[in-house]
Amino acid sequence: MPLLKDGKIVDDVWAFVEDGHELSPGGCIIVSLGRFLSEHDQLLARNRSIGVRLAVSDNPELLAPFLDQLHLVELQFPKYTDGRAFSQSQLLRRRFGYKGEIRATGQVLRDQLRLMIRSGFDAMVIDEADAEAVFDFSAHEFSEFYQAASDATDTIFMKRQKKREEKAAE
Repeated sequence: MPLLKDGKIVDDVWAFVEDGHELSPGGCIIVSLGRFLSEHDQLLARNRSIGVRLAVSDNPELLAPFLDQLHLVELQFPKYTDGRAFSQSQLLRRRFGYKGEIRATGQVLRDQLRLMIRSGFDAMVIDEADAEAVFDFSAHEFSEFYQAASDATDTIFMKRQKKREEKAAE
């Protein structure tokens, strides 16, 4: 399945290492939250890019002390009806200020892409034949938003307030 980052298909240089399996000597690796928490000293000492995979039941707050050292957090969508990864992404971006890559995996659907972007995701693994075109359409489907989100796009209310302030200043 293609990996979309910034709306373009890119090569995936990351590899998930199952719990209990040996780590490769090099490369970018993703481990489970449990493994990361139990082996974080050794993993971070490798001087390689480290990512953590969070299950929907995992608490992203457990990563807060390490977020400045992580290059990737992978959030899973086990079913299209399970939106807990949206909340995890919002927490990572807004509450904990995470600046690295947040990747969506699992049942990622085209109609969720815009909300993913607004929630703080910047990469998605999606099962679509023409993934770039799907992303381009989804990313620009709506021009205005009522609710604030992690992407810092001005809401319709903020834009109205700015116009009022500009008129009052004239």
